[in-house]
Amino acid sequence: MTAPPATADPRVRRLALKFQIGARTLATVARRLVRVPFSLDAVLASSAEKAPFALPTLPDEADGYLVTSLPETMLAGLDGNGLIAVVRQRYVRYHVDLAAGEAAWLAGLSGSARSGIKRKAKKLAAANGGALDIRRYHDAAAFTVFHPLARTVSAATYQEKLLGSGLPDDAASVRDLQSLADADRLRAWLLFVEGAPVAYLCCTAEGESLRYDHVGHDPAHNDLSPGAVLQVEAMRDLFAEARFARFDFTEGEGQHKRQFSTAGTACVDVLMLRPTLGNRATLAALRGFDGAMASAKRVATHPALARFARKIRR
Repeated sequence: MTAPPATADPRVRRLALKFQIGARTLATVARRLVRVPFSLDAVLASSAEKAPFALPTLPDEADGYLVTSLPETMLAGLDGNGLIAVVRQRYVRYHVDLAAGEAAWLAGLSGSARSGIKRKAKKLAAANGGALDIRRYHDAAAFTVFHPLARTVSAATYQEKLLGSGLPDDAASVRDLQSLADADRLRAWLLFVEGAPVAYLCCTAEGESLRYDHVGHDPAHNDLSPGAVLQVEAMRDLFAEARFARFDFTEGEGQHKRQFSTAGTACVDVLMLRPTLGNRATLAALRGFDGAMASAKRVATHPALARFARKIRR
């Protein structure tokens, strides 16, 4: 399918709408969209609202909007002004209340989670001569040291190889991260094993929240759970620093997000397009594909089929 031409309005971005199974993208369709993201602060402030939500004016060259992290309670009040819409994702946007303190956070975890944290940290420390080697990069000068080291880890991760969402290394993105570090709005960590970086976490501030933006670990060290260990140590740093009100796990779900969070808000991502013939066809294809994937997931979790799948894998 022919891609839309470039646009003059900086709010309009050419975004690829993905037909995706897990980490594998089967096809994409490009559309010129105005992205309307809800920050965690906005999600928490708006989650109880049911009044109509006014979108910004749509530029003439745009095909429509992509609204992300819209609180589900606001969906019925979303005024599309003649646009046609489809919900592309439903998820809980998880976060950690940093004001509650480390003790309360740990107490809120399950017993198995707490024992798992200790076990994983002990195993990783043993692989590194008896102690964890975690280094913090919380200012502008430190970021210049962090970035090239973290890039060596990111290049090996599935996030970069399959999803294209590793730690960015283009000049514009690096400048943006550097400017956030200059403004005390960036926190980053690296975990080392025998002097080599094996896991990284890079977070940026949005309002009173610190975002879970870029994360990854070298798959060669999967057995040591370096990502989980680094996450816990980063949380301990943030509780001690008391600089941010919340840690934002951002869009999407995951077992680690559910495990480590203290609260969550049901959210949706909504694609809204002008009612042209091409856009109607695109939305119909997306609805059909997303519906088929949802049905496949429900079937796959049926107890009888799950047992059958386990037998096949044996």
